[in-house]
Amino acid sequence: MKAISILGSTGSIGVTTLDVVGRFPERFRVVAMAAGQNLDLLAEQVRRFKPELVSVATPALAAELRQRLGRQRAEIVHGLDGAIAVATHTDARLLMSAMVGALGLRPTLAAIKAGKDIAFANKEVLVVAGEMMTRSVREHGVHLLPVDSEHNAIFQCLEGRERSTLRRIILTASGGPFRELPIERFADVTVADALKHPTWRMGSKITIDSATLMNKGLEVIEARWLFDVAREQISVVIHPQSVIHSMVEMVDGSVLAEMAIPDMAIPIAFALAWPERLELGHLPRLSLADCGRLSFEEPDYRKFPCLGLAYEALSAGGTMPACLNAANEEMVAAFLAGRARFVDIPRCIETVMERHPNAPARTLEDLLEVDEWTRRETRNLLERRYAS
Repeated sequence: MKAISILGSTGSIGVTTLDVVGRFPERFRVVAMAAGQNLDLLAEQVRRFKPELVSVATPALAAELRQRLGRQRAEIVHGLDGAIAVATHTDARLLMSAMVGALGLRPTLAAIKAGKDIAFANKEVLVVAGEMMTRSVREHGVHLLPVDSEHNAIFQCLEGRERSTLRRIILTASGGPFRELPIERFADVTVADALKHPTWRMGSKITIDSATLMNKGLEVIEARWLFDVAREQISVVIHPQSVIHSMVEMVDGSVLAEMAIPDMAIPIAFALAWPERLELGHLPRLSLADCGRLSFEEPDYRKFPCLGLAYEALSAGGTMPACLNAANEEMVAAFLAGRARFVDIPRCIETVMERHPNAPARTLEDLLEVDEWTRRETRNLLERRYAS
């Protein structure tokens, strides 16, 4: 039986992970989980899966959770130290890293250093600290198993193949809810509009990222580090049906694709059970006849400048990807809170990137300082724009 820890148990990835675990109680055991502030759902999860260790965001939430759980036996901790304790739990063989944003950086790095395999669903961590994370993975001899449907697809296509035979990675994107919306109407996009993803059910942050195509830009940076390829070897293609989750082109011209219904249980189960596969009999099977036509198109960089900004950050290297990520997190939060317009997201990110004094990312502290500087700069920029 494989013991696992989960960072982000109440998010969409965490909930689906626990659903898979619950279907295979003879295969998996949850020994630790961390969440933020959703105590209602977390308490239900703790009662059902009975982890030994649970972490929440604050001391007050930890006290409330203790009261709710009553006699339920579980050590309850909080904050960054609590998340790190969950990530490095002694009994865990695998960490599902599914915290949203750069918050997962320290706990995931601590888990790698503790010798845990990582089921990786937090792309922001690799965007911010890709070189540092992948170097640590090599040094500690652990496996980094991608959970994002696109990178999981690439992982499957490349498994057992010599990397020298790879020419190009092709990331697919649905195009989001605004693929066909004229650019002139982007200024009127509401939060409700942007949260209506056409094919996937996800959390609010990643759904907004999908609407701006920043999600695909972050995946480009993630792919660079996961698969040790150059920027020029990573392409993006719009595939509205979301049936092909990504492709690889080999040096002989062959293109290999991974296809499945758009359900995150599939890549999550693959990462949890790797190198084995699980029988997911509760899911419908892909019917190519029912799919009908599969279409592809080039992304429109004028309508979706966030994708181009991500490529620019990757080319710049150093601390620029950390700047990109932090600015995006702040802008998405501002948009969701009604403090910024949809069109402000790429504009403000670009301005902050232009102001950022890019430098080599030598230490974790360097990256965290850039993260803090960028968030402060982005908030100040928003205040000045809306005050004028």
